[in-house]
Amino acid sequence: MDNSNEQAVSPRKSKWRKRLIIFFLSIIILFITFVFICGISYSNGARTGVVIKASHKGYLFKTYEGELNLGGISEGDGTIMPNRIWKFSVPRHDTAVYNEIIRSQGKHVRLYYDEVLKNFFWQGETAYRVSKVEVVK
Repeated sequence: MDNSNEQAVSPRKSKWRKRLIIFFLSIIILFITFVFICGISYSNGARTGVVIKASHKGYLFKTYEGELNLGGISEGDGTIMPNRIWKFSVPRHDTAVYNEIIRSQGKHVRLYYDEVLKNFFWQGETAYRVSKVEVVK
């Protein structure tokens, strides 16, 4: 019986397959690492000011973006502080927070946020993700 139809895998093809598998595993590990880094909260806190801009922007992936004016009148001696603008993002799935920001535009608000190390383009333009809005009286 002739076994000429059965060919053994050549060492060259075996090396090529191993390299391809290692390449794809490396890509998967790098992607998982990047996703993990994008989810880590570097810091959290609150900022108080007046919301001067809120928008829903983007071509393919719409994100909620806004600006908070941190300047104003100091309560101690009544001096006027210069305008300082703080840019923030609201997660796409958090439409209730975005709607609250829209309703409170022009009012003095406190925004609670988490700062991330890095974010994907569909997560917003800034590293600051607002999670809660509180109107200051």
